[in-house]
Amino acid sequence: MSDVVVVESPAKAKTIEKYLGRDFTVLASYGHVRDLEEKDGAVLPDQDFAMLWGKDPRGEQQVGKIASALKGAKRLYLATDPDREGEAISWHVKDMLAERGALKGKHVQRITFNEITKRAVQYAVAHPRDLDQPLIEAYLARRALDYLVGYTLSPVLWRKLPGSRSAGRVQSVALRLICEREAESKPSARGNIGPLKAASRLPPARPSQRGSRILKAASWSNSTFQMKRRRCARRSWPKVAATAWRLLKSAACGGTLRRPS
Repeated sequence: MSDVVVVESPAKAKTIEKYLGRDFTVLASYGHVRDLEEKDGAVLPDQDFAMLWGKDPRGEQQVGKIASALKGAKRLYLATDPDREGEAISWHVKDMLAERGALKGKHVQRITFNEITKRAVQYAVAHPRDLDQPLIEAYLARRALDYLVGYTLSPVLWRKLPGSRSAGRVQSVALRLICEREAESKPSARGNIGPLKAASRLPPARPSQRGSRILKAASWSNSTFQMKRRRCARRSWPKVAATAWRLLKSAACGGTLRRPS
């Protein structure tokens, strides 16, 4: 009678089964085993954000194999990846097995390891834990927001930018939160928040006539200093730099500045 270990990758399953020996049967889930139904109403905000999960043929097949292996086992070790998605896959596998009635009399535990070595795998089996419920709830919250906001924004992106595939998973939700906070900070929304104004104590600089003629030959475009004529730029740039330095000295209220070499 062997215990059952569930991992995500079939390649990992073969290696881990060698490390654990004959007392363990290692099976792969091949990633996620189910997802939200592809129709409107899969997430129900009015019913405490209840979710309707659809059936995936490959997922149903893999869970069926796990259920068959559990008939002669005492323990089920959920050894999916040690991250949020891995915790979610373990939760889905456990929930689907419970719906089939395959967990009666079975002890279900969660194990994680960060490297596929014999020592790490055996240590994880010797130190199991329960499923991380806060991590599972974080996955469910992300999936609900993805469905309610991301799926709504993607069609708009398809119309405005032909060829685009989607608006992103969590990025679209984060963008909406940022836009809502930005709208709240505007004076029209909240009267006690307005634009920040600042005044400088330095007296306005008065360039010399010569400096004014040189500076008029230049035009500013965004953050790039562009001269109207390349020839004028090559000849006038040393004069512009010298004039700018004198203006900076005059604006410093009599302070002593050292010209860089």
